[in-house]
Amino acid sequence: MRTHKIRLRADEVRDFVAAATKCEFDIDISYNSYIVDAKSIIGVLGLDLNRVLTVRCSGYDAAFEDYLSRFALAC
Repeated sequence: MRTHKIRLRADEVRDFVAAATKCEFDIDISYNSYIVDAKSIIGVLGLDLNRVLTVRCSGYDAAFEDYLSRFALAC
């Protein structure tokens, strides 16, 4: 399972969900104990976008990994 720490703005959610939907594996996005399906625009918009979010991918897609790198936080 691959994990990424990201930040999203509300205006980026639609494109993020569209990119996640292209993947054939499960992707979750979370902070603290709140976990939602990253392919659900309602779920992602329901998160507190002021927080650092954790994206967990159960597979690998090079295009999605490249897309996530735009939002990655330096750790």
